[in-house]
Order: sequence, then C-alpha cells, then structure tokens
Amino acid sequence: MSRSIDIYGIGNALVDTEITLTDDELNALGVEKGVMTLIDEARQTEMINQLNNHLVASKRASGGSAANTVVGAAYLGSNAFYSCKVANDENGAFYLNDIREAGVATPSQTNLSEGITGKCLVLITPDAERSMNTFLGISQEFSVHELDLNALANSRFVYIEGYLVSSPTGRAAAIKLREEAKKQGTLTTLSLSDPAMVQFFRDGLLEMIGDGVDIIFCNQDEAIGFTQTQSLDDAITQLKTFAKQFAITRGAQGAVIFDGKHLIEVSAPKVTAIDTNGAGDMFAGAFLHAICQGKDYKTAGEFACIAAAKVVSQFGPRLKPEQYAALKLELESELELK
Repeated sequence: MSRSIDIYGIGNALVDTEITLTDDELNALGVEKGVMTLIDEARQTEMINQLNNHLVASKRASGGSAANTVVGAAYLGSNAFYSCKVANDENGAFYLNDIREAGVATPSQTNLSEGITGKCLVLITPDAERSMNTFLGISQEFSVHELDLNALANSRFVYIEGYLVSSPTGRAAAIKLREEAKKQGTLTTLSLSDPAMVQFFRDGLLEMIGDGVDIIFCNQDEAIGFTQTQSLDDAITQLKTFAKQFAITRGAQGAVIFDGKHLIEVSAPKVTAIDTNGAGDMFAGAFLHAICQGKDYKTAGEFACIAAAKVVSQFGPRLKPEQYAALKLELESELELK
C-alpha cells in the first residue's frame, strides 16, 4: 500500500533560545552540564536575567527533539507530519509558522488553548556541550487529543520523542500512537532522547516501548543507562529485547547500527565540534530519510553521521536550506552508484 507521509513525529513544541557561555558561568547558574533539566518559568526567567549580557548573540528558533528530526527529514525531501501542542500566544504562532515553512505538515489547529508555549534555554559551553533548561509550558498537556490518526494511517514511520515520558498525558499519547501504528502496519521508532530521561523516567520509557518497537535511536550513555548495563557490548545485547533494530550514536566515533541481523559500525567525519545541540535529532532524521529512499542500514548510518557532523560544526540544531540541499545531492549521487 502506497503511503504519502514518510515520517509522522510527535514531541514537545519548544521555542529555543541558544546562548554561549563559559563553564564558570554555567557553574554559577547551578546548571547540570550536558543534560536536559525541566524547570519552571520563574527559574527560566531568573536564568535569562542572569545571562542578560549574552542575549545580544542569542537566536530564537522552533525546536524540540522530534521537531528537529522531522524538519531535517523534510528538508532532505521526505514528506513529514508533526503533532504538538502550542498556546494561543506569540511564540505559538511563531512556532507553527516556522515549522510549516520548513515543509512539515501539522494538524489544523484553529482553536489554540490559552497558556504559554514551551521554551528551552540551550546553554553552549566552549567544549560544544549543550545543557538544556526547559519550561514545557502547555507542551506538558500534549495528549491523545493532538494525535492525527488519519495521518498515522497514511504514514510509513512514526517517530516518538522520548522526552514525552515526563508528562503523564504525553506518555499516554505516545503509547496510543505506538499501539495504533502497529494496527495500521506503520513502523514504530522511538528516541531515548537524553540521559536524564533514562535515569529518572526509565519505567515510563518501558511503558512507551511496550512489547517492542521497530527502531530505537539513542546515544551510548543512554543505551547503557536504559539497559542498566556496564558496557556498550552488553547494552547492544539488551537493546535487542526492546527493538527489532536500533542505532546508537557515539559522537566522534560514529555509530553502531543493528539492522535486525547484523551489527554495523559506521565512522563519523572528522570535524571541529562547536555545538552538539540537535546532533542526535539530525542523525535520526537523516537515517529515516535514507531508509525511506531505499537505502540499506549501513548506508543510512553513514549518511546520518555525515549530516550530524555538519550540525555539530556550527551553532544551532538545524542546517541552512542550502546545506540540506547539498546533503540530498550527496545521497542521490550515492544511490546512483549503488
């Protein structure tokens, strides 16, 4: 059966503000480095006030992990659909307009709820590490009501953001989407998202995975933490009990891919990393796009590593339109060679 949507993603809708600072400044803020921390609006405002002298260089963008993934896939040429929850405020209008301009379809949301659209303060230190401080706002109310089952029935993949686990209604929506996807014959994919989600919400992630998904995306720390093992080899063995296939990213060391039969190691291009925000999101988007184009898992993994390397070599979780276009040509020329 032919399906017009390649990837249907769900996740938190967050307007990102990205700021560079030193490690000393990060420590002075009392921020845990390298993870996503949920905070309230008052704490976020306090941090912004403390970083007032940095805001001149900051930049606003529509974000959220799954949003970054489907936007990347859409720019590469996939047909993408995204469900989220934004408020009837200026940031909500900005968010929907921004993601639609990127080529991602969304459900028609004519009656937006009153509230505050989610916001994420992304702090980048000189070692390129990102530390995210997230006020979910109305995003924490994302629920089954925001799902579009018609779009699901017309999709090849669903992509579920692991960050939804921190919200009871978001977790229930993720479970519902996975269950409905299996009924419709839609392939299910899920990201573990962040070491903090694995550490504090593992039981919820297990509920979201249920009796298993088709593909899990994670990094090495998340894989080891989620499987409660001590080594990558042991984590690989255990992940096979949760997913038919998976991709484990390893930063500059590339990625380990399991295609259901074989374990495949792929290398990453050598680049100077200045901002790791969005690298895993781009990896997943590029990987799924390549699979939708008929690539094997090895080629998809190699392409995803190239795309992620481009993201970490500049500020921001996304590439410029012309960079996506160049990547698309690279993949298409590689297809011709195959």
